[in-house]
Amino acid sequence: MVQTEVPRLEEKEFQKLSQFIESEVGIKMPPAKKILIESRLQKRLKKLNISSFKEYCDHVFKESSREELIDMIDAITTNKTDFMREPAHFDFLVHRALPDISNNKNQFKLWSAASSTGQEPYNLAMFMEEFRRGKSGLDYSITATDISKSCLEKGRSALYTLKDIDDLTLDFKKKYFLKSKDPGSDQVKIKKHLRDKVHFQSINLMKDDYGLRDKYDIVFCRNVLIYFDRDNQIKVINRIVSHMNRGGYLFLGHSESMAGINSGLTSLASSIFKKD
Repeated sequence: MVQTEVPRLEEKEFQKLSQFIESEVGIKMPPAKKILIESRLQKRLKKLNISSFKEYCDHVFKESSREELIDMIDAITTNKTDFMREPAHFDFLVHRALPDISNNKNQFKLWSAASSTGQEPYNLAMFMEEFRRGKSGLDYSITATDISKSCLEKGRSALYTLKDIDDLTLDFKKKYFLKSKDPGSDQVKIKKHLRDKVHFQSINLMKDDYGLRDKYDIVFCRNVLIYFDRDNQIKVINRIVSHMNRGGYLFLGHSESMAGINSGLTSLASSIFKKD
């Protein structure tokens, strides 16, 4: 099938797609997002050799082709993340949360619930390595989850650029990254002992069952609730809290609020909570 013109997203198909995206993954797609969805999904239509958004909707809504949902979400979402994003959280983690938890245990379980391309969970691993230095028997594991297939693949690769790690200290760069052997490359890779501590898996936070067997002491779920409406925010928070140990800590994004959500959490600082 040869496409003779660029397909346009009509209002009817936009409504179908936006409602479907919100019901499946909780991401709100208001009318202002119509042009963005059209431009980003045109690449999916081209890849699938589909000539219209009507045909694409028919394809996506078929039960047999629901794997396209993941590729569609990859296309329309912006996965913005950095090493040392919202650094006050890491400061609180090292100086307050971890010392508190270590009074009762020496095996830590951490969860990066919207891990994107991996910077956050690897950042957590770096700070865990620093914290456990000199503490005999203290160990940890990190679960990193995201709905985006391409983000999970990037995280597992553990490959970044020198620009990506600009905000890290020289000490962290030396301890936790390997430079490429190619002198012309700006690529760096997370060292193996750190990679081994982080386990990536796919989770849709909108689903009732996350398939997690563990309970967590530290959960970072930052800058994802802003995409959900209030009802879905409450549902997601309650599911996350159900996977936390009592006395565990939850870190949200600085622009996210828990106001009016009764979830068994006590506010300790801006966007930082502890499970009662």
